[in-house]
Amino acid sequence: MNHGNGYRKLNRTHEHRQAMLANMAGALIEHEQIKTTLPKAKELKRVIDKLITLGKRGDLHARRLAAAQLKEPRHVSKLFAVLGPRYQERQGGYCRVLKAGFRYGDMAPMAIIELVDRDPEAKGKADRERLAAQEAAAS
Repeated sequence: MNHGNGYRKLNRTHEHRQAMLANMAGALIEHEQIKTTLPKAKELKRVIDKLITLGKRGDLHARRLAAAQLKEPRHVSKLFAVLGPRYQERQGGYCRVLKAGFRYGDMAPMAIIELVDRDPEAKGKADRERLAAQEAAAS
């Protein structure tokens, strides 16, 4: 029987797995595209779809549920201010998993997980702003 095998354990404890998926969900919300191993990406897809559904609801209870799962308030605010309205008309399937070959060191299958209809400017935006601020301060 296959009872109780509803998710991938990813060779981690429950606490480590929860923290890892929360951090990866925050990174995906911030950058809208990340590269990770294929099993982690498939498991993250389940988490991020539920978070975006909370973002679509937009009420206080949904915000508190999302804040309990995500680690940083800026990820929660982007989820409700940007991603929720963006996917308001979509009925699900907010992200896609693309296979990306194998990692050189251990031949682990890699994948790119990205949001559907993503903003290409979101990836690396914080680094670009930081570099622009450093150049402005230097001159």
